[in-house]
Amino acid sequence: MNTEPIPAGPVRFDTKIAVLLREDLEPWQRLNVTAFLVSGLGSQVPEVVGEPYEDADGVGYLPMFRQPVLVFEGSKEMLKAAHGRALSRALPRAVFTSDLFATGNDRDNRAAVRAVPTAELDVVGLAVYGPRNGVDKVLKGARMHP
Repeated sequence: MNTEPIPAGPVRFDTKIAVLLREDLEPWQRLNVTAFLVSGLGSQVPEVVGEPYEDADGVGYLPMFRQPVLVFEGSKEMLKAAHGRALSRALPRAVFTSDLFATGNDRDNRAAVRAVPTAELDVVGLAVYGPRNGVDKVLKGARMHP
């Protein structure tokens, strides 16, 4: 059983995990895209993942992100601009394009992204991680998801 004390007071992070979704997505698409995007960050940026969980009976659970994931929305043009800013800042990122709604597996997903030049990607979702100020600049003009 885990006996670590829970720290008192709010925890502030120097980093930010954010997802930017295109505002015209259907509700099921928003959830699906968000889940896919954050899985990429968790697999490649190990410092975003906390310790495993355990309940009072000693049953273990998988670790999750150690900090909140903030979800934003914006227009198609905003996604394109944010994608460019994330690339120019070399922030860890995950991308979801409109083509991925027509595929059904990882191999086809990767092939669909690979088939399109960077400037022509129809980005419907973008996840970024990095210093708070860098992520804020990538998301400039985006609004919090309702």
